[in-house]
Amino acid sequence: MPRILIVAGSDSGGGAGIQADLKTVTMLGGHGMTAITAITAQNTLGVDGVHPIPTEMVLAQMDAVVADIGVDAIKIGMIGSARTALALAERLEQLPGVPVVLDPVMVASSGARLADTATIAAFERLMDRATVVTPNIPELEALAGAALPTVETRADAARRLAATHGCAVLAKGGHDNGPTVIDRLYPAESGAPPVLEWSDPRIDSTATHGTGCTLSTAIACGLAGEWNLAESVARARRFVRIAMLGAEPLGDGHGPMAQQGVRLDLNASRWSPMLNQVTVPATDLPASERFYRMLGLRQIVRSSRRYARFESEGGATFSIEMAEGTDRPTVYFEVGDLDIAVRYLRQQGIAFTQEPVEQPWGWREARLTDPAGNAVCLYQAGEMRRFPPWRIANA
Repeated sequence: MPRILIVAGSDSGGGAGIQADLKTVTMLGGHGMTAITAITAQNTLGVDGVHPIPTEMVLAQMDAVVADIGVDAIKIGMIGSARTALALAERLEQLPGVPVVLDPVMVASSGARLADTATIAAFERLMDRATVVTPNIPELEALAGAALPTVETRADAARRLAATHGCAVLAKGGHDNGPTVIDRLYPAESGAPPVLEWSDPRIDSTATHGTGCTLSTAIACGLAGEWNLAESVARARRFVRIAMLGAEPLGDGHGPMAQQGVRLDLNASRWSPMLNQVTVPATDLPASERFYRMLGLRQIVRSSRRYARFESEGGATFSIEMAEGTDRPTVYFEVGDLDIAVRYLRQQGIAFTQEPVEQPWGWREARLTDPAGNAVCLYQAGEMRRFPPWRIANA
């Protein structure tokens, strides 16, 4: 079980900070430990008060859990004071080889400042020890000490930070304008592989409180397991998007996400299968739709008269599809890395009836049959399983 140490502030509203971090670690199968740096009085509308924890107590929390339980990755969020930041940087020198994800928290989603000028300056020392830093656009500008009005200026600033501090920089694009969110990962070493870019449609939601905390913690979970940095970022982004898409409105401002709803969407390992979808044949689609709705399933997809998908409590999905001849039910197992899963199983002598292929509905699938002839699908779908663009409105 990956052991994640979270050094961050507490959010009394439960949307960000330590609370969001622990929910994320739990849903990704890790064990979360904490060194709380500050107590805040806040809700979805803003921050009413901040009480920093003394530096000695922050370090004592870290030392206690590391000495007994151990640590596989560290996530650093809100720090509380410049003195704590500098002391933390020194303590990290005693943990060589442990991945460190630094989320340079400066401003809450509501706009409240959570770091003063001295604390921001102290981030320099922490970046020297970090594996990756995850600034949004305002944070990147603060770290660079200049306004960055264009993509080119942000790219230059991110490259300078990476070269100066020897850490990768994930420049997040959520604060940019436009219908698409683009995040770019700049490598730590000059001459390293080219900048990686992820692009997804912007989610129209007020459930944005804690997105940065959740993303950085999910990256730490990946680094603590068997994923490299690029894979950890990709999986963390998927976690955040699903948590945003599944959120229900809470509060009157920037509401919390639904980390607790991301249960059957991301595997902790590359190839261990997760059962989260079954498809059965139907002879009368409207009658089957009505039957499963009466059972209490929530219908989330309807495709003409051929196909329908439902969601059950807990996040598993169930589909019905018009039968063609002697169709049997198909069991779907989602895996973390389809290519590795297929390669491993082929080495064990298992034959596939369909090699991995990208499907028009956004799933990547490989198919095989068990000894009794039952259809099995190994696949990757991410948010397309529960939240495709054609999901029924208000489902």
